[in-house]
Amino acid sequence: MGNKDVLPTEKWSTVSGLAPKFLFALVAMYLGRSVLIPLCFSALLAFILYPICKWLEVRKIPRGIAIVLALLLITGILGGIVLLLITQIAEFASEWELLKEKLLLTANDLGNWIGVRFHLDYQEQADIIRSFIESSGNQAIPILKTTANSFTELLFFLIMIPLITALILYNRGLLSNALYAWFPQEQRNAIHQILLESVTAYYRFVRGMLLVYLTVGILNSIGLYFIGLPHPLLFGFIAAILTFIPYVGIMIASLLPITIAWVNYNSIWYPIAVIAVFATVQLLEAYLIFPFAVGNQIKINSLVVIVAILMGGLVWGAAGMILFIPLISIFKLIADRTEQLRPISILLGTYK
Repeated sequence: MGNKDVLPTEKWSTVSGLAPKFLFALVAMYLGRSVLIPLCFSALLAFILYPICKWLEVRKIPRGIAIVLALLLITGILGGIVLLLITQIAEFASEWELLKEKLLLTANDLGNWIGVRFHLDYQEQADIIRSFIESSGNQAIPILKTTANSFTELLFFLIMIPLITALILYNRGLLSNALYAWFPQEQRNAIHQILLESVTAYYRFVRGMLLVYLTVGILNSIGLYFIGLPHPLLFGFIAAILTFIPYVGIMIASLLPITIAWVNYNSIWYPIAVIAVFATVQLLEAYLIFPFAVGNQIKINSLVVIVAILMGGLVWGAAGMILFIPLISIFKLIADRTEQLRPISILLGTYK
């Protein structure tokens, strides 16, 4: 056997040695989720705001004021989006009575069809529905408790994340020096370069992704508007936001507009038109919008994205489904620049 057939045992041992560390990290992340979730959100937000703060500081604006201005900017953008969605939801709620009547008529037609198809009279259907409602009612109190806990946790995050972000940005020099102290002197320049490239690349990635979501939301809304669907902005941007979940997100987002199209027009062609709009925009997003807006920055393959979402949901719930993708992306940036992690970088990357 020639030397070319010998396995690179040193690299293999390095990669295989990461498995127990990876499992330990997952366990630690699960146990420390109450602290790590707001900390990770804050760190990623600090990555996004750092170039803005740096730009303001170069123009002789004190660091504290620059941080406050950057936070106000991001708060204003997010507040505008939330206000737009709330306005659309309020308009949708004002038409709920009319929609409810149409839903009842549709349910009545569906009941007639079930009665003919499965030989169930109205009383039997009513008994099935009543049984379902009673079993669901037994779960109402636990669901309400979970909702109350989630709302309290969300309120805590909304208060703590901007505060922690501001502290990270203000003390970034101290935090960087503490990070460098973990490594030998000869490796500190490389660590500094990796950190700087990670912050810059992630900022550009997030900026590109925001442009993707905005473009997809506008295209969805335009398509739904020409179909004649009520509240196209609401459904268009909800679908755009849910596209962060590959394949599944757009299916979930399309259910309500498809139902409304069916109820409003009582024709199969309108739901088909809604599906056509979302499918067309998704193709444009995959093959034109995303490559143009994001390019090759922090690209990871679809399999890894889906696994990251599933693992994030398992470890951190809904927050993990959002956070694990950027965390994996940052890890890929480090792996791209570390020889020992080259196999992992190839595994996470896209096919070329």
